[in-house]
Amino acid sequence: MNSRFIRLAERDRAPVELRIDGRSARALAGDTLLVALLTNGIRLRDSEFDGAARAGFCLMGACQDCWVWGEDGTRLRACSTPVQPDMAVLTRPPASYWAPTPDLQVHLAREVAP
Repeated sequence: MNSRFIRLAERDRAPVELRIDGRSARALAGDTLLVALLTNGIRLRDSEFDGAARAGFCLMGACQDCWVWGEDGTRLRACSTPVQPDMAVLTRPPASYWAPTPDLQVHLAREVAP
């Protein structure tokens, strides 16, 4: 998988295994979810409004652009949530998060592009 976010320093920290959209991924101890997501792919999440790829905006917890979900449906702010071992995150809301309206079903059915 090609990433647009490349680690240039601090490569000697301990690796942390996690799952992103059901796939195995690796981050380093001390990384935020935002760093883990961007180093393991080319986007943070898809916009729920138009499906466009998102990569974070303010990077300091002031905007609403980096929300992702735990597999249990909890919302997580990727820019300020530290990665934990065996963490599992979704870049799209779980189907149970909102009522399954026709437009949400179309959104969730789209293939998650790396």
